[in-house]
Amino acid sequence: MPARGGWSRAVMWRLAGTSVLRHLETLGWNPVRHPDRASGRMGDMSEIDGMGTERATCVLAPNPSAMTLDGTNTWIIGEPGAEEVVVVDPGPKDGKHLRRVADVIAGQGRRVGLVLLTHGHPDHSAGAARFAEIAGGGVKVRALDPRHRLGDEGLGEGDVVTTGGLELRIMETPGHSDDSLTFWLPADRAVLTGDTVLGYGTTVLEGRLGDYLSSLDRLRTFSADREAAVILPGHGPKLDDPLAALDHYIDHRRERLAQVEAAVAGGARTAREVVEVVYADVDRALWPAAEWSVQSQLDYLNERP
Repeated sequence: MPARGGWSRAVMWRLAGTSVLRHLETLGWNPVRHPDRASGRMGDMSEIDGMGTERATCVLAPNPSAMTLDGTNTWIIGEPGAEEVVVVDPGPKDGKHLRRVADVIAGQGRRVGLVLLTHGHPDHSAGAARFAEIAGGGVKVRALDPRHRLGDEGLGEGDVVTTGGLELRIMETPGHSDDSLTFWLPADRAVLTGDTVLGYGTTVLEGRLGDYLSSLDRLRTFSADREAAVILPGHGPKLDDPLAALDHYIDHRRERLAQVEAAVAGGARTAREVVEVVYADVDRALWPAAEWSVQSQLDYLNERP
C-alpha cells in the first residue's frame, strides 16, 4: 500500500531498519520522522537505555522514527555469573550500535552464545549477521523465518533456549508480522514481546488482525497464569504492569474495530477513507501506518461470519 509521498511500506520498514535515516536527516528530510523527537538522534537514554531486569539489559539502537519510537531495544540476557549471554534483536545494520552491544557484553567479562530474533523486520534483524561476525566464535542466529537465520536451527512454538544456563521459552504470537515470537524469561517473570506489545502507543499490523487478537488474548491469559512482573518490549520503555498493558491493548483494538465498523456503516469504503474518519485527530504523518492497520481491520470484518 502506498505511503505518504509515494513511499511503500517495504521501503519505510527498510529505512526504519538502517542508519540511512541519519543521512537523510542531514539533507533536512526524513520520511519516517518520529513526531515527538528529532530524528537521527538517540531516544530518551535515561529512561530506556540500560533498563531491564536482573538478567536482561537493554541497549537502545540510534534509529528513532515514527516506525521505531525511541529506537530498537536490543536485549542482552544472561544468568548472573554466567560466561555466555543471549542477544535478542541486535537491531539495524548500524556498525556503531552493533559494536556498542558487543562492548557492553565484553565489559561484563562475558561472550555471546546465541542471537535470537523476535521477528524479521529490518530494525530488529538487519544487523544480526554482522553482529554474529563481530561477536565471533561461530555465533548462530535463530528465528522463526528461515530467511533470517544464521545456521540450521530455527525457532518456534514450545522451544526452550538454555544457552549459558538461561531458560527462555518461546511462543509464536503472529499479528504484527506472521513470524512474530514472544520470549518468556521465567526467572525474572519477564515477557519479551518484540513488536507485539510496545512500551507506548500501539503496533502496526502487517499480519492478520484475527491472529493478532488471538495473540493478545493468549499473552493476557499466559501473563495472568504465570504472574508476569514486567513486559520488555522491542521499542519504548518496559512495562511494570503486564496485565494492565495487555488489557489496554485488547480494549484499544476492540474500540478501534468498532470505530472502523461505524465508519464503514457511514459510507467509508477504502482504508484511506476510514483513516480520515477514525484518525482525524492523529498527526497525518502517521496516517500511512494507520492505513495498514485499518486494512487489516477491514479484512477481518470481511472474513468474519
